[in-house]
Amino acid sequence: HVLLHQTVVGLETKVQMEMAGMYPDVVIGCIGGGSNFAGFSFPFVADKLRQGKKVRVLAVEPTACPSVTKGIYTYDFGDTAGVTPLIKMHTLGSTFVPPPIHAGGLRYHGMAPLVCHLYNLGLIEAKAYPQLAVFEAAVQFARAEGILPAPESAHAVRAALDEALEAKEAGEERVILFNLSGHGYFDLSAYDAFLAGKLEDYEYPEERIHEAIQRLPKVAVG
Repeated sequence: HVLLHQTVVGLETKVQMEMAGMYPDVVIGCIGGGSNFAGFSFPFVADKLRQGKKVRVLAVEPTACPSVTKGIYTYDFGDTAGVTPLIKMHTLGSTFVPPPIHAGGLRYHGMAPLVCHLYNLGLIEAKAYPQLAVFEAAVQFARAEGILPAPESAHAVRAALDEALEAKEAGEERVILFNLSGHGYFDLSAYDAFLAGKLEDYEYPEERIHEAIQRLPKVAVG
């Protein structure tokens, strides 16, 4: 239910866009468990369903933990101990251990069921980025705007920059709305490591995905 509580963020954003006399062509948010992304984007998804708005909704996750872009849509436990009810979601397997990336808030094996359902229906899109590309965008954003984004939020920044560059290359106007969901002032060590060239890209190995998926609970669906 926290997803619906969080939609106050998206509802307030819609009012801000109305005050600016604009409506987004694309709505972007980082995604880990789904509450931040859903809270920001669900009011715009509602516009798609109720009003036929042609807005794209893009969820952005790390390649180190690609729950939506590489996960299986099936029933799984919401925790590593296997004590929660089984939940239908995109999952890498509840036994998976994520690589040590700095976007700790995005290192979850599954995804909120409502987000997964919308993705399965084709109402939202998903994209995964490696860690270095995300930090490059974060530093560029900080230098331009004077705001240091959290590593999690920087995934949305990366996607927004790419959308802008794509629109520029295509010679079209595109209203890009993204959620800067947190600051990075508690992540200065991560930025220090990036600027010192010590950060590495991580991608969740295909064999590990296969291994974790083999351990998924067996559920009979009638």
